[in-house]
Amino acid sequence: MAGRGRDPELPAFDIDALVGDASIGIIVCCGAGGVGKTTTAAALGLRAAEAGRRVVVLTIDPARRLAQSLGLTELDNTPRPVVGVDESTGGSLDAMMLDMKRTFDDVVEAHAAPDKAAQILANPFYQAVSSSFAGTQEYMAMEKLGQLRAEADRTGIWDLIVVDTPPSRSALDFLDAPKRLGSFLDGRFIRLLSAPAKAGGRAYLKVFTAGVSLATNTIGKILGGQMLADVQTFVAALDTMFGGFRERADVTYALLKEDSTAFVVVAAPERDALREAAYFVDRLAREGMPLAGLVVNRVQRLAAVTLGGGKAIDAAEQLEAVSPEARLTIGMLQLHGELAETAERQGARVQRFATGHPGTPIREVPAEATDIHDLDGLRAIGAALGG
Repeated sequence: MAGRGRDPELPAFDIDALVGDASIGIIVCCGAGGVGKTTTAAALGLRAAEAGRRVVVLTIDPARRLAQSLGLTELDNTPRPVVGVDESTGGSLDAMMLDMKRTFDDVVEAHAAPDKAAQILANPFYQAVSSSFAGTQEYMAMEKLGQLRAEADRTGIWDLIVVDTPPSRSALDFLDAPKRLGSFLDGRFIRLLSAPAKAGGRAYLKVFTAGVSLATNTIGKILGGQMLADVQTFVAALDTMFGGFRERADVTYALLKEDSTAFVVVAAPERDALREAAYFVDRLAREGMPLAGLVVNRVQRLAAVTLGGGKAIDAAEQLEAVSPEARLTIGMLQLHGELAETAERQGARVQRFATGHPGTPIREVPAEATDIHDLDGLRAIGAALGG
């Protein structure tokens, strides 16, 4: 296994078969933060488009260089064509970056009368919730997914939606967000916020603060009686919308369970990232959601696979003892030894994941020497994903 990583007999993840399957309408790339989800989603979208699919990629806060490679120079909540895609096969690629607050505002404007929507949008409590409440970004990613799917069904403009899930601390946040935001909007909490101030004055403020301090940590610096007034105004204005939030969350959650959806779990060959991936794979199984496979990014590959790390380091030490002036050769042997040991560690980690999740298809993507900053770079990642 030295320098080669995963056992070649383990099931390989056929990415090209996935993106070429016309019955698949949604691909969700999920995993812990910092493992290359956005790059994977963009590369999948590009490869699918150049294979003949009509694709829209929903990215979440991508790196500037990657955004530029997709022609997205600024945050934009509207899908726009990516320039430079080979459309000779009949495919196309649109891309967008999620604007969390704009999506929340769109929901308010679509599901409230104009005067009530204006009242909600101007409310300081709403502005705090829509910008920073825990789980809002994940929930709005699901809202936007629902919107894109509805537009695709209505117009036929896209036949594949690729979703890059938010860079959360936990990969499970994406699936948990609707439930968490729904809990924030559930009847018990709403009754607490909208309850008349029976005790009045400071006594009521003390009870209120004790009861909802956890939920109001993200509100910022809105304090005292003004905060209470803003909260009560917000709750009164949104009263007719709470059911809609929960309804849409349920619809999108059900959409994720359909056979036309495929989850691609993304990880790096590190212990924590693979542990997070394992949690997510297990959760998908429990929820009955369709897992396509695991992508392991940034895997170390070696040119001389037959020279193990230990042998290379031993050879460097022996050469240094008899010919210390051969610094270049000694350095190259030492570097190869370090890279080989890294490859061996990574291979062992992926093997442990595979042993714990037999039957889960896996595709390893070699580490790139430079950042991905253009379509050619994304094509190279797509080629690696395609094997």
